[in-house]
Amino acid sequence: MTRAATDVPAHGRFVVVPASYVFLLRDGATAGGATGGATEVLLQLRQGTGYMDDHWAAAAAGHVEAGETAPDAARRETLEEIGVTDVDLRFVTAMHRTRHDLAIDERIDFFFTARSWSGEPRIVEPAKCAALRWCRLDELDDLPQPVVPHERVVLAGLHDGTIESYTTFGF
Repeated sequence: MTRAATDVPAHGRFVVVPASYVFLLRDGATAGGATGGATEVLLQLRQGTGYMDDHWAAAAAGHVEAGETAPDAARRETLEEIGVTDVDLRFVTAMHRTRHDLAIDERIDFFFTARSWSGEPRIVEPAKCAALRWCRLDELDDLPQPVVPHERVVLAGLHDGTIESYTTFGF
């Protein structure tokens, strides 16, 4: 399927939709119960959004609004979706992605991690999030399934240290 002529904005220019994602990271517990174990990432189970429902995804993510920077959107989304503030964001990658088989706008996704924040992550929007779960980043094959495909690419790059500052998906 190709993009229909009616999908092109009146100005005739290509449209890219920006979004910000936040992966909260923490040191997991060791066998003795102390922290310092394997890195864990907080994932949410999406529901009721119409996009990738029943998939595991970043704990917080959403579109960048007009006049808003990607980091500001990331901070806003962490408050709106999981109720945490003072998020110490670290930029990971900008991902340019597309799906040639669907008539959708192309996307630019800004991925951040955070190891420090205020508050306890919790489900703030239960109509959109069925569950939150801390998962070991070093056990990618044991993550709950399915994981949003383009987000899994970033998780794999975080795990093995190969993530680049610019990535693509779907080209």
